Amino acid sequence: MARIAVIGAGTGAMAAAARLAVAGDKVTVYERSASYGGSLGRHEHEGFVFDTGPGLLHLPAVQRDLFVKTGRESLEQSVTLTQVDPASRHLFADGTAVSLPNASRAGVASALDAALGAGAGERWTGFLERARDAWDRSRRPLLEEPLRADHQVLGRDPYPALKQRRLLRTRQAATVAEIGAWELADARLAALLDGYALSYGLDPRTAPASAALLPYMEQTFGSWYVMGGMRELARAVYERCVARKVEFVFGAEVVRVVEKDGRAAGVELTGGEMAEADRVVLGVRPHAGLVPGGQVWGADDVTVRAGSVPGRFVVLLSLRGGREADAVHRSVVHSADAAAEREAVFGGRVAVHPTVTVLRPDDPATRPDEVHEAVTLSAVVAPQGPVDWTDPVVRQRFTDLLVERAEAAVPGLRERILHTEVRTPAETEAQTGAEGGAVPPPALAGAQGAYLHPGNLTRLPGLYLAGGWSHPGGGLAHAGMSGTLVAGLVVEGDGFRGSQ
Repeated sequence: MARIAVIGAGTGAMAAAARLAVAGDKVTVYERSASYGGSLGRHEHEGFVFDTGPGLLHLPAVQRDLFVKTGRESLEQSVTLTQVDPASRHLFADGTAVSLPNASRAGVASALDAALGAGAGERWTGFLERARDAWDRSRRPLLEEPLRADHQVLGRDPYPALKQRRLLRTRQAATVAEIGAWELADARLAALLDGYALSYGLDPRTAPASAALLPYMEQTFGSWYVMGGMRELARAVYERCVARKVEFVFGAEVVRVVEKDGRAAGVELTGGEMAEADRVVLGVRPHAGLVPGGQVWGADDVTVRAGSVPGRFVVLLSLRGGREADAVHRSVVHSADAAAEREAVFGGRVAVHPTVTVLRPDDPATRPDEVHEAVTLSAVVAPQGPVDWTDPVVRQRFTDLLVERAEAAVPGLRERILHTEVRTPAETEAQTGAEGGAVPPPALAGAQGAYLHPGNLTRLPGLYLAGGWSHPGGGLAHAGMSGTLVAGLVVEGDGFRGSQ
């Protein structure tokens, strides 16, 4: 029985912990905060309940596999999953609106034709067919296998972009923005695609064309909500860990991975306390201060992206008045000036025209009664540092701006507000330790490997990486896969190549 120390209690780290415990290891999780869940936070106020992190689940097969492999109760026996239909409603700058059905390619095409004009659905469907090809080409090495030693092969973009005659020569779209301009040929379809990239913290101007995988995954495998709030998913994973005899130590900040005889041998906590271990799983954002000598990642390795990763500004609204029967769970109010928004978000400034996501779950557990409603607004923003999100004036102005923009989706919103709670990248940094309150994006192929994350297997024997800041990146599905990969490497050895 090996002793495993896991740093952090995010969903990716807990997924690794549960799987390792089932394999017979003695697992202890050290979490700096007072609770589990990482980004899957919750805020409660006078009977209103809000998710402070991800609001929907995509690719639920990852979580289903975790529950199948770690116990008798399935995911659906542990939480109540509901498909969100329509999956989303989009309001564009020209006043056009379209509601997209959940996991229905034909339904999406029909909705786009009806809202944007004949041919829009066909262009979007053609794009998704190419995205499917990219998915088939990259799914296994990008999501289901540990990062290969020759990870440079993932530097090639798997998206089969159409050949375009541009400036007297043939070109192919290399970025999300170029797909929108050259292949979708409609500003609203381009905004739809850009919105998917932005929601994951990716700049459409530079994100590789392979980011087409993101709308493909959502529109193919569907959007799901966990009744009671997404925090219930974290609760279920935590309880599965406890049932498998994983020990949790909360309020325990790890300051250093201990090295002995050239391998990871435990962790040092604040105050100097040492906890010995045979292996260590690092489930938080890697940085040099945590590892001996700071030399885990060499010049030839994928390194930790820094500086340009944005965060999230979240407004939690307690409202008087009940939710209308035909209200949409998720609405996206697209920017009136997308170019200016990208310049601001990825240039370290406050956007004047932010894209706003509005979440209105039809869930009695989120409100005190039927004559009230809990609504969450969110926008991708520059991280803490370039923008001082602790400044009360900056916070209030941006909050007011999001409420104003959200009224396109919820008319009369401002007059219904009883209470407002704000979460910015400053709070994210303080609560999770992520520098700048940054939220990790998913790994992507292409762009010479610039969108990959550090591999799960490090240069320090006995030290492994799990969670959104490691391969295959951020998002609930990707982070969950990291736990699967780490468990496979620990149990089967460094030659583990993923589940068959």
